[in-house]
Amino acid sequence: MRCELITREWPPAVYGGGGVHVTELSRALHAAGVDVSVRAFGTDAAGGPQGVAAVGYGEPAALASANPALRTLGVDLSIVAEIAAAADVPDVIHSHTWYANLAGHVAGLLTGRPHVLTAHSLEPLRPWKAEQLGGGYRLSSWAEESAYRGAAAVIAVSSAMRTDILRCYPFLDPAAVHVIHNGIDTARWTPSDTTNVVKANGVDPEARSVVFVGRITRQKGLPYLLRAAADLPPDVQLVLLAGAPDTPEIAAEVVALVDRLREVRSAPVVWIDAMLPRDELRQFLSQATVFVCPSIYEPLGIVNLEAMACGAAVVGTATGGIPEVVVPGETGWLVPIEQLDDGSGTPVDADRYVSDLTAALTEAVGDPARARAFGEAGRRRVAEFFAWPAVARATIEVYRSVA
Repeated sequence: MRCELITREWPPAVYGGGGVHVTELSRALHAAGVDVSVRAFGTDAAGGPQGVAAVGYGEPAALASANPALRTLGVDLSIVAEIAAAADVPDVIHSHTWYANLAGHVAGLLTGRPHVLTAHSLEPLRPWKAEQLGGGYRLSSWAEESAYRGAAAVIAVSSAMRTDILRCYPFLDPAAVHVIHNGIDTARWTPSDTTNVVKANGVDPEARSVVFVGRITRQKGLPYLLRAAADLPPDVQLVLLAGAPDTPEIAAEVVALVDRLREVRSAPVVWIDAMLPRDELRQFLSQATVFVCPSIYEPLGIVNLEAMACGAAVVGTATGGIPEVVVPGETGWLVPIEQLDDGSGTPVDADRYVSDLTAALTEAVGDPARARAFGEAGRRRVAEFFAWPAVARATIEVYRSVA
């Protein structure tokens, strides 16, 4: 079977869970015997897994000053043109995120091949993107809905995501929406005893710490964490591995909150605004007393799997697919949240959510031995339920059902 994966993110330009997913899925599909190739955004597409051919596409020069959503569609059309013109048209076209969905949809129309898409997020549930894209948000929403209408099959990365998909796009046949959880490579994501990078960045591996990893975007809930951290025990370090802000406004908000936090806390507040290589990130996750995921929108959360694979206990919001990963009282803590029904995920009572987040984190760091036991249980859980070979096998079954 020949499969064409279409994605915005691809090594070396991976900044989120969608990019991690496509990279690891391509590796697992190749290992399972699928002839897989990749079409990715960006001119540099040379960093993927061995044996997986990838081609990168830059934005059309004529659209350099256009709205970002329009530039995205320009890349999509460049990808479609080459898929349609290729001598070896794939059996299945598989796109990831709205950035690539329209390319998959149109390529499927032109070639007559089935288009499968994986939902890593949903535009109707990310209304804050209007802050980032302006009218482009309406364009991205149109592109996503069009792709869903034409898809031969839809893959949801969690049961909660499947529910959201059918709620946002009720025209879909429920039988065509499949749940295949994100995966983790527990041979590459392992606990690390090395601490040189941790120490070089001002973090004491012997002291208690709370670690956050994620993009600076509304859905990741970083401002709520920064408010909650003000009331943590004074000796607890806060480590923020956070970059790629969606907008200047949220970047300024986070800067102000971090500055204020540093004024009131005696323990270090360490902020690294770069995407770290895996082995460096493993150090921070392995040395953390607890990993925190304060997301208000999270279809599953690969970052939680990465933390658990490194032996970290997790405090996460009880929203989206997080409860399908984190087992309270076994691998971590879930923070309750009541959310507005406008699609934004915004807490109905932000102060209550912040207070509950503080309480969960305080409990977690208050008993490091218990947190370590939760972390060990988390590593066992991801190894048993979230392995990439199983993800690949389930994905191939979806391909066979439509090809």
